[in-house]
Amino acid sequence: MKLTFLGTGTSMGVPVAGGFMRDKLFHDPRNERSRCSVWIQTETLSFLIDVGPEYRLQSIRSGIKHIDFVLVTHEHMDHIGGLDELRMYNYINKGPISVYTTATSVQSIQSRFDYMFGDHKYPGSTSLNLSVIENPIQFEDVKITPLPVKHGDLDILGFRINDTAYLTDVSAIPDGTRQMIEGCSTIILSALRWEPAHPTHLTIPEAVEIIEQLGIPRGYLIHMNSYVDHEKTNKLLPSHIKLAFDMQTIEIS
Repeated sequence: MKLTFLGTGTSMGVPVAGGFMRDKLFHDPRNERSRCSVWIQTETLSFLIDVGPEYRLQSIRSGIKHIDFVLVTHEHMDHIGGLDELRMYNYINKGPISVYTTATSVQSIQSRFDYMFGDHKYPGSTSLNLSVIENPIQFEDVKITPLPVKHGDLDILGFRINDTAYLTDVSAIPDGTRQMIEGCSTIILSALRWEPAHPTHLTIPEAVEIIEQLGIPRGYLIHMNSYVDHEKTNKLLPSHIKLAFDMQTIEIS
């Protein structure tokens, strides 16, 4: 099973609009980060976790020709802003795309993209089947387990995909969720910056501490801001934890 990091940056992207601080980052293309999303492929399945505002460009770069379904962690626009870009896959699939997420995300998507739903659905707009996911679901040989976590005061989801945990925009992981992550071989976890502490996001030291507490042998950090330099940061991290970068592909189990 393959996982491709379509984007690894914060809600504003790196660099931010206007290119501020780009001169301090452009020496390494891994410092240019679009909004967080991953593409997971098995021999027969192709699915996404989150669909950000740059999805059209991400899909072209990575060559995504088919999508079976989408998992959405939460309703912030950097995670759902690309839903309208899924129209082409409706034509390919000859039907709607299933999206699995939280109840609040379902409501938010229906409100923000109201032209996609109901009796007044705009002709040709993206067709989605929205479902709340609360329990594990199985697609062929892939078991998907929702992982409740906190994003500040907001209840959001991470996902365990077989033995890989994906958690973005995390500020705290409840004890019950930690137990659900135990035994994973890989964890992907958000880590905004080195310091200072943030009310809705883990810092890099906090994320590293969680990975080491969980005893997971391989960790990748995502959702980094413009103050995080890829190469310099990797030199300071434990050997089993690294920053992910856009379009990086890894094997997962």
